[in-house]
Amino acid sequence: MYRGRRLRKNSVIRDMMKETRLSAKELVYPLFVTEQPDVKQEIPAMPGVYHYSLDHLHEILDEMVETGVLSCILFGIPLHKDACGSSAYAQDGIIQKAIAYIKQEYPMLYVIADVCMCEYTDHGHCGILCEDGHVDNDVTLTYLNKIALSYAAAGVDMVAPSDMMDGHIASIRECLDAHGYQEVAIMGYSAKYASSYYGPFREAAHSAPSFGDRRSYQMDYANQEEAMREIAADIEEGADVIMVKPALAYLDIVKMAKQQFATPLCVYNVSGEYSMLKLAVAQGLVKEEVIYETMLAFKRAGADIIITYFALDIAKQLRKGEC
Repeated sequence: MYRGRRLRKNSVIRDMMKETRLSAKELVYPLFVTEQPDVKQEIPAMPGVYHYSLDHLHEILDEMVETGVLSCILFGIPLHKDACGSSAYAQDGIIQKAIAYIKQEYPMLYVIADVCMCEYTDHGHCGILCEDGHVDNDVTLTYLNKIALSYAAAGVDMVAPSDMMDGHIASIRECLDAHGYQEVAIMGYSAKYASSYYGPFREAAHSAPSFGDRRSYQMDYANQEEAMREIAADIEEGADVIMVKPALAYLDIVKMAKQQFATPLCVYNVSGEYSMLKLAVAQGLVKEEVIYETMLAFKRAGADIIITYFALDIAKQLRKGEC
């Protein structure tokens, strides 16, 4: 008779039998960098996550290096917003400055920069608007190219266009290659759903749309096969890494993507997922171990890379052997 308990007798045999393992090297930490000076301010909707000005950025970067989390993804909070998001591609923009600073002072870190316009436009949408208020897909591509190119010039390792415009991966790849940046990788936000889990992020990034919503360019969360089409398109256009976002409620999509595509797969454990678990732990509703359990679920479903606001917490626990 099969007795599975024989191989669960104590921690030694359980560790030997463990099928899924996690390391700090697979984690990416999101950073919100603000153009305002002298800022280290906790984001109310995301306990433990902060806005950092450039002069305080070293504090969190030192912590990343110490814990072994060697990759970050950058989001900018500009002082100026306009209809075309000009601060996003300015040579002296906040993310351009942050990239250059990190690559100069922390060369061991791998820097990913989010390519989008919602934090930089005065209307909060992810691209250039037509007269009727819809996002003009093809005109927006030219602006995304400008953003990606400015990040590459600053020294970024990877760009990650989160705008969900059709054809954006091919457009950015062609632009980067034409300017000699063939080594800059692209992570596609390939299956990005129009999700309510993004709420805290929009507070953090000051990026909520001033009217309407993003359902015309982000995916319907009822759909699976559409996600596979979006991922296939990104791969065909030249994406080096694909992504499923959000993560926790979309593990079926992660599993399908892993089974269908032999491309490195990232999940984004988004702000709403983070805040819900943080609050549940703080209220004593669940034990803190639920965070590590969640990370393992992403890995077990097929994720190779996990973008998460829990990255430093998990890395510290891993170093102490607590998980």
